[in-house]
Amino acid sequence: MSNAPVTVSIHRVVSPERVPEVTAWVQAGVQLANRWDGFLGSGWIRVAEGSSDWIMLYRFADAERLEAWESSPERKEWLAEGAGLVEERRVEKRTGIEGWFDAPSRQDEPAGPPLLPAPPRWKQSVAIWLGFFPVNLVFTVLVGWLVPAFAELHVVLRVLVSTAVLTPVMSFWVLPWVTARLSGWLHAPPRARRT
Repeated sequence: MSNAPVTVSIHRVVSPERVPEVTAWVQAGVQLANRWDGFLGSGWIRVAEGSSDWIMLYRFADAERLEAWESSPERKEWLAEGAGLVEERRVEKRTGIEGWFDAPSRQDEPAGPPLLPAPPRWKQSVAIWLGFFPVNLVFTVLVGWLVPAFAELHVVLRVLVSTAVLTPVMSFWVLPWVTARLSGWLHAPPRARRT
């Protein structure tokens, strides 16, 4: 079984008059999951202002602990408490970085699929590189200029420091910014091959 983190994305429909109840129910589920081994976090967003479509996400450290959570009596009881509050439309599980590339928006309001599919891995790689190269370059130049002794540290320590600083910068700011700007290209349908 893979040791990669697993992100679960759930598209649910919430009636506007039930939003306070659903919010309390979701928060209770998050509090419950927070006590579960391997839980890495969660969140939920509405697809658009006034929309009844919500995208709910949660993440576990690996597939084994996710399975333990999803089959637990505690979670089943929590889901039973929410029966009738929401309508579940779609569930996706992804490992690795694909979740960064999800576009939680409808392609066309009434009939389109709720989520755009993840782009091909080569496009994901290009988007990551486009964000990481300039950030890494700026970091390397600035640290070399501000802390000249940094270059004399052992390579493992230099890489440890740079990745510790740049990983959250990439995850929280740069990658969301880059993927938002490349969204049309990332999610463009593949071209038909000429025969």
